[in-house]
Amino acid sequence: MTKQINHQNHSSAWVIQTWISFIVSISATSIGIIYLPVGLWIKAFMGMGLTFTVGSTISLTKTQRDLDEAKKLISKVEEARVEKILAEHNTLS
Repeated sequence: MTKQINHQNHSSAWVIQTWISFIVSISATSIGIIYLPVGLWIKAFMGMGLTFTVGSTISLTKTQRDLDEAKKLISKVEEARVEKILAEHNTLS
């Protein structure tokens, strides 16, 4: 009664694609802010907004990953408890 847990590893192509996508999107948005025909204070405000958006996105993804990993750990602990109880009460052996 063992449960197989599949871990999906990301390919190097996927990792490279995500980094390139992140760098291109940040660069394009930054260039767009720099070339906006508005005052420096408005550009600074938009730049800070971009910075906070990126920071909060990173925090959100880390939190979601941590919650998912905690659920996996709790499942493993509960599964081990059930297996222990079943082994202790095994009447066939």
